[in-house]
Amino acid sequence: MINELKPYVGDSMRYLYVGGWNEKLRVSSVYAFHLFVDGPGEMEVNGKLYPIERGTLIFLRPGEPHAFHIRQGQPLSSYNLYCDLWEGTSDSYNRIFIHAPEPFELESSSRVEHCPELDSLPSFFSLQSYPWLYDAFVTLSRLFDNSRHYRTELVNSMLYAWMLSWYNVVHTRQPSDFRIVKLLAHLNEHPESRCSVEDWAAMCGLKRSYFHSLFQRETGFTPQVYRHRLLMKQAAQLLVETDYSVTAIAERLGYSSIHPFTRHFSAYHGVSPRAYRLQPSSEREM
Repeated sequence: MINELKPYVGDSMRYLYVGGWNEKLRVSSVYAFHLFVDGPGEMEVNGKLYPIERGTLIFLRPGEPHAFHIRQGQPLSSYNLYCDLWEGTSDSYNRIFIHAPEPFELESSSRVEHCPELDSLPSFFSLQSYPWLYDAFVTLSRLFDNSRHYRTELVNSMLYAWMLSWYNVVHTRQPSDFRIVKLLAHLNEHPESRCSVEDWAAMCGLKRSYFHSLFQRETGFTPQVYRHRLLMKQAAQLLVETDYSVTAIAERLGYSSIHPFTRHFSAYHGVSPRAYRLQPSSEREM
């Protein structure tokens, strides 16, 4: 089971791929994550090409052939993390790379156990619609560089939590239509926006009736319900993370007065905004 992982981060670095010889077809002896901060470009994993854009995550297993395909004048920047997942050793710090055309025969590699849940995680995944996962990975990388005390315990436990969160995202129903995916990324970055459903349809280049049915099929919610859930989650974040008054939060989220805001919030979260702010963090559902 994936909750039995014992991650050990051996190295984490920010790297700029420019098309050098060491970026050609190769294998590594350890698990690796590459989170790209820009694009475009392509990466080859096990003979399959994947498009690289901002927020693209590549997950590599030990011994998987992979290569970075860089477009002329368009280098790719990424956060790279090398780790073991089944035992607390430093093998991922002393990782080995073998480059083609040499035979891909590794004398030693990270311990690999049969785990269907780990195997189900994709080699390629976009984090554009999941900014909290993107930010958490960047934070993990920076903590590895900047922590002076208890770095091993801090970073390893954070990677464990991150992988469980990623597993949940992967195995939760995900939109696949590129127009809806792009819209959701915009909404997650600007949850305070009070654009109409007609505006959303226009952003996707669709007529309202077709947009409504496509949105519901892709997300499981009508546009109105999705927007309401987004507003209520944003309201909860503002109550916890800021000192804004309830009235100011209602105004910020586009409500004409505090009364409909309080009614909507209480119905969604089960408590009033003021009571929610006073709750212990363990009792809140964000």
